[in-house]
Amino acid sequence: MRTLSYRITLRREPEGGYTVLVPALPGCITYGKTVEEAIEMARDAITGYIESLIDDGESVPVEEELIECRLTVEAHA
Repeated sequence: MRTLSYRITLRREPEGGYTVLVPALPGCITYGKTVEEAIEMARDAITGYIESLIDDGESVPVEEELIECRLTVEAHA
């Protein structure tokens, strides 16, 4: 068994809760009512996604040497 790490993005929804996207795993999307629940749901979704890939004999994507940052800019709109 190996340990894999994936970035997730949580998007606050207008009706409440959070949608979670896993950029490295296309179509791996889930939802939670709180940040904590959304993260736990993401962990379950990622695990299921990887198990499905393995069962289908497909390769498992990995994120290696990824640098991510957030930039804030001022825009005159």
